[in-house]
Amino acid sequence: MTRKTVRIAMNGVTGRMGYRQHLVRSILAIREQGGLDLGDGTLLWPEPVLVGRREYALKALAEQHGLDGANISTDVDAVLADPSVEIYFDAQVTSAREEAIKKAIAAGKHIYTEKPTATGLEGALELARLADAAGIKHGVVQDKLFL
Repeated sequence: MTRKTVRIAMNGVTGRMGYRQHLVRSILAIREQGGLDLGDGTLLWPEPVLVGRREYALKALAEQHGLDGANISTDVDAVLADPSVEIYFDAQVTSAREEAIKKAIAAGKHIYTEKPTATGLEGALELARLADAAGIKHGVVQDKLFL
């Protein structure tokens, strides 16, 4: 089986939802199960790049979960400029999300974000339009809306 690594910038993983729901219960769970079999002989291997404001917290998470310490950054712009990072995930506070997602779209990254995508309808619509115009795949977490 061919292993395809997908590097995912995960911004906001030191917060409760970013950490528990998305890093631990999603990305790390997929890794613990050996990756994701795509059914065509390819195994998808998610490689998180932890992004946030507090380097010490990012280092602690990386160490706790056996992640490569080189895959942490407090510089979201540098991570977005890295061509090996394909996906940008945002779990920051909502007020910081819209600007970061715009930067990720401009950098050509596919987007997955916590809800809400922006602080208002117009901002959310603008993000969707920008992503569509750039040919960016994009989605919003809604797995807990129907519990």
